[in-house]
Amino acid sequence: MDITAAQVKELRERTGAGMMACKKALIASQGDIEQAIVDMRKSGAAKAAAKKAGRIASEGIVVCAQQGNEAVLLEVNCETDFVGRNEDFVNFAKQVANAALIAKVGDIEKLASLSLGDAAKQSIEEVRQEIVAKLGENINLRRVTYVAGKGELATYIHSGRIGVIVDVEGGDADLARDIAMHVAANSPVVITPDEVPSALVEKEQDIFRAQAQASGKPAEIIEKMIAGRVKKFVNEVSLLGQAFVRDPAKSVAEILTTAKAKVVQFTRFEVGEGIEKKADDFVAEVMAQARGE
Repeated sequence: MDITAAQVKELRERTGAGMMACKKALIASQGDIEQAIVDMRKSGAAKAAAKKAGRIASEGIVVCAQQGNEAVLLEVNCETDFVGRNEDFVNFAKQVANAALIAKVGDIEKLASLSLGDAAKQSIEEVRQEIVAKLGENINLRRVTYVAGKGELATYIHSGRIGVIVDVEGGDADLARDIAMHVAANSPVVITPDEVPSALVEKEQDIFRAQAQASGKPAEIIEKMIAGRVKKFVNEVSLLGQAFVRDPAKSVAEILTTAKAKVVQFTRFEVGEGIEKKADDFVAEVMAQARGE
């Protein structure tokens, strides 16, 4: 059968494969583009995706989807900032976040099995593999959270790199958004100082004690110094103890008390946090690309 240039063009756009490979796959599938994609994934495209799966993906994007008092925060990783700004990559991330919101899913494995759109008839994992083949980089759905707010739910995305969801009881939408922006800027670990993990406090105490003992001061003075530094530390890592980003003269706790409001929960994602990044070897990278790896 005759294969049109439009069919080849569409298959190339969806898979990133070469023109002749696309034409061959379309002939084998008798012009069925969906079947051609499946066949290509089973052969060369699938192998290429498997090779890319072992590469470190520490760039990417954080996106949010919100409907009323429900919201989803999603991080999708890729290997380079260039692909992280690619339109296909960004649209994929946004579509996945919307699918998670509709399904109320906050688990990455469940998310991957969802279909992406009613008409697509493909799972998110299948579409991810297509994007990997097209863009030539390892792409991962790293983490997702779904929140059904108890109070005023606010979301904030900063440059696609940092995303926050905050649930505030009391106050209003403006206060909730201000708190979300504060969380993005100051990255608290917990809400209250009492919630700071004891292991983290003990670790800081050991560091402070070693620093204080080096000063040669008496033991009772050292213990007071440690107590003061620990108190400062737990305030610095807890939301309520931090100086409010829009009014540093006041703590977040004071701002909330004045508004008769309470932060119920918050989630903050930052692209690539916690991922061990390897040093770039541009020569090796170019050679790998030349070999088609």
